[in-house]
Amino acid sequence: MERFDWPVVVRGAGDIATGVIQKLAHAGFNVYALEVKEPSAIRRKVALSEAVYDGKTQVEDLVGVLVENEVEANIALAVGRIPILVDPDLSSLSWIRPLAVVDAVIAKKNTGLNKELAPVTIALGPGFTAGEDCDVVIETQRGHDQGMLIFSGQTQKNTGVPGPIEGFTTERVIRAPHAGNLTAIRQIGDIVEAGEDLLKIDDTIVTAPIGGVVRGMLRDGYAVVKGTKLSDIDPRLDEQKNCYTISDKARALGGAVLEAVTLLLRQKQLWP
Repeated sequence: MERFDWPVVVRGAGDIATGVIQKLAHAGFNVYALEVKEPSAIRRKVALSEAVYDGKTQVEDLVGVLVENEVEANIALAVGRIPILVDPDLSSLSWIRPLAVVDAVIAKKNTGLNKELAPVTIALGPGFTAGEDCDVVIETQRGHDQGMLIFSGQTQKNTGVPGPIEGFTTERVIRAPHAGNLTAIRQIGDIVEAGEDLLKIDDTIVTAPIGGVVRGMLRDGYAVVKGTKLSDIDPRLDEQKNCYTISDKARALGGAVLEAVTLLLRQKQLWP
């Protein structure tokens, strides 16, 4: 795949951010992903953030590698890999000098994005105001407006309710009953029945609230607080393969980001 010297930084490398990274990389941008020291992606099999723990990970045709500096990042890009940096403070922007910064953390709040970070700034989801915090905010809520580019104002407010799958919403998401360390009993891709042991928080067993496919699970040993999202279950028993591919939502939002980046670069007459 031909690459150009068009650097774009994506904050976050979870499952949604990975969909964003793929679209930008396919379009020829040099994409850098910035992560925190201990990423908490649930859908770990489709999240490049796993490279922070393992040094290297692959999602579909993307290979992400953990790097520590500009030299290592350049080596990764030269062989078609995505450099992943642990850089929550964005200090690497001084040498990356990106054309665009995309906040794809989906934290439901602004954790440091501002319009001075790059010529083009884009954010996904609630917690940002287009025209103030960034150039464009992208609607992430499932439905008719998902992927819409918002140039002034905010997205829909966070409902706190996961999108429905076969009528299940909050039932399919498992949260920590108390603080502690997670130990998985079942793994991503396993089929479970309602009431079956799913994981433990310290010595407390947490059971599956519904039957289905374990689509996501935090890493073993991860320290959580009460209410932390631990796992999710897809009630569609024939969807095991989806545990290992980028979701429809991530692809749609990735396309929206690509649209926003190219549109804004042209509008600002910054197209390289």
